[in-house]
Order: sequence, then C-alpha cells, then structure tokens
Amino acid sequence: MYERYTRQSLPSKNYRELIGTALCVFNSNNGFIIENILRVDTNGTYTGHQLIDEMSGKLKPIIKETITANSDSGIADLFEEIVGIRNRIIHSFQITAPAGMTDDPDNQMLATKHKNLGKQEFITEEYLLNFIKMNEELSTKLHKFRGY
Repeated sequence: MYERYTRQSLPSKNYRELIGTALCVFNSNNGFIIENILRVDTNGTYTGHQLIDEMSGKLKPIIKETITANSDSGIADLFEEIVGIRNRIIHSFQITAPAGMTDDPDNQMLATKHKNLGKQEFITEEYLLNFIKMNEELSTKLHKFRGY
C-alpha cells in the first residue's frame, strides 16, 4: 500500500492503526505508572521530569520501591512484560509476509527478532491486539492501585 505522503510501501491502514493504538496505550500506561510512583513517593525522592526522562525498562527498581512496596508485584511484573513486547514492536522491521498473513494486498507487515534467541516472530494483528489487551489489564490494575 502506498500513501500520498510517501512512496515507500506500507502495511494496510488497519494494521498501521493497530500499531498506533498499541504505542498510544503503552505511552498512556507509562505516564500512569509515573503518576502512581509520584503518588506513593512520600519522601519526594523522584520528580515527574526525572521519571519521564527515564527509559521505561529502567523504571523497574523505582516501581519496586514505590508501587510494589505498597501492593504486590503484579503491576511491576506486568509492566516489565509489556515493556519487553513494546521493545519488540519498536525494534521491528518491515517484511513481505507469506500470502494470507495480513489484510494488505502487498503482504506488508512487521516482524521482530528475539534478542539472543535467534528466533524471528511475525507481529500479527493478533500480536498487536494481545498487547493492547495487556495494556488494558495494566491500566485497570493501576486504577485500582490509585484507588479512584
């Protein structure tokens, strides 16, 4: 598929919408994690600016000493898993998939390689929808943790 703003081959609009949605729900939850860290950081150890500048994968110890210290490891564990999947999406590469794997007439989609495993995986619509659903679960946990 091509668009008027680029001559490069692109996956279908629906697929690109799912990628955009996946990134948006992750970004929303990343901000929600930071909000919850700041809410329970009664010592004022962290600032919003400091946490926003931190890579998501580096928030784990901060989540542990704030959110997990006031609940359980459920939020931290789920966020860590989501960050790993987000990294696979962000560090993906475009491919021409086998026929029938995508709704794109030119079979364009993304794939990812798992670090140190030598395993490649297609980023299917199901993969993206699962990621979006995991983010919904995290958002629900964060809302419950916040208490309102």
